[in-house]
Amino acid sequence: MASINRKKLYIVMVGLPARGKSTIANKLKENLAKNHIRTRIFNNGDLRRRLSPEDTSYPEFYDPRNRKGADLREKIAMINIHRAMNYLDRTGQVAILDATNVSAKRREKTAEILNTHPVLFIECINQDAEILKASIEQKVTLPEFRHLERESAIQSFKQRIRYYESIYSPVDKQRNAVRLDSLYNRILHEEISDDIPHYDLIRDLLVADTVKNLFLIRHGETYFNLENRIGGNSGLTENGKAQAKALARYFKNKKIPVIFTSRKKRTIQTAFPIMQEQEDCSIIPLKEFNEIDSGVCEAMSYREIRDVMPHVYAARKRNKYAYIYPDGEGYVSMKERVDRGIKKALYLSRNPQNIMIVGHRAVNRMILSHFLYRREEDVPYIYIPQDKFYHIVATQNKKLFQLRPYNRG
Repeated sequence: MASINRKKLYIVMVGLPARGKSTIANKLKENLAKNHIRTRIFNNGDLRRRLSPEDTSYPEFYDPRNRKGADLREKIAMINIHRAMNYLDRTGQVAILDATNVSAKRREKTAEILNTHPVLFIECINQDAEILKASIEQKVTLPEFRHLERESAIQSFKQRIRYYESIYSPVDKQRNAVRLDSLYNRILHEEISDDIPHYDLIRDLLVADTVKNLFLIRHGETYFNLENRIGGNSGLTENGKAQAKALARYFKNKKIPVIFTSRKKRTIQTAFPIMQEQEDCSIIPLKEFNEIDSGVCEAMSYREIRDVMPHVYAARKRNKYAYIYPDGEGYVSMKERVDRGIKKALYLSRNPQNIMIVGHRAVNRMILSHFLYRREEDVPYIYIPQDKFYHIVATQNKKLFQLRPYNRG
């Protein structure tokens, strides 16, 4: 074996399709680069789409028994392995091999070839059926599926996953390996036997929520807002629709690939004009971003609650964060679902420059508190206006929270 240079590193991604490998790879590359560590990604899928002489969107190409398809995939893997070696032999410091690498045989061969620098395997795992469904729906928008009807493309991709599942084995027997819950950024298994360059930084990046630009918007004015009523599913007033159009004009020249909303009418109505002003944008409603469920008080005004249910009004006033509405929820019980919604949004956004969430007052307070430390008792009083939005940047090197107006002209 050649002598190992421990100042440089190969990272080998592992995982079934649509499990967030490329998102993690891009996150590592960008943040390592910010720390002046020269990093490059070698993605097998990108290379396959450039070099393959035939359409590879059909699932049988991924059948392990298809010798022709297996040989082509092996050839592509070897090309990227040697490109990664050449990169580290020159000026590169970290080479990331982004592919499924789900078989123990492929990983053993990769480690055997990459024997001049340490190798770290990072396996991405996500068992959330709802997220997997949404990930597949995003995957089939790629150009390679354009010749297929949407449902046919989805079934094709699911069959591709099944073929990979038939040869899948976890990385727990690798010498240096991390198994990562890629939805919740949680390390499930960690086996580090060698001195891995930059590992403290890499590990921190794997478990941290980072956003380059998150635009957090409250829905426009509703009829319930005018009456000071809580909850419900009220639509936008004319003023609210004007606010939505003003937001659309403001963000017209910013690329917004996806807008996350709640499943309530008012957030979707706010997001729709913004989407229309974008070249390629979709709206993804998430139930986790629904407004606080006020239970028996739903659709009541605060004055009505005070007059009809004075015990509820007084108890909530004493501790607004901890109070839970009868048959409903409170800030304290919303935390888990809102945190889950944030994880979903970051996962499904696939590391874009700009992420947008159109939510509600209480929900947006919880989202802000996720990134910005506030004492629990202060969270229910965070200022969430309808004529301004929050711009959030949360990376290892930068924290930014700005409340910015948008032009109504």
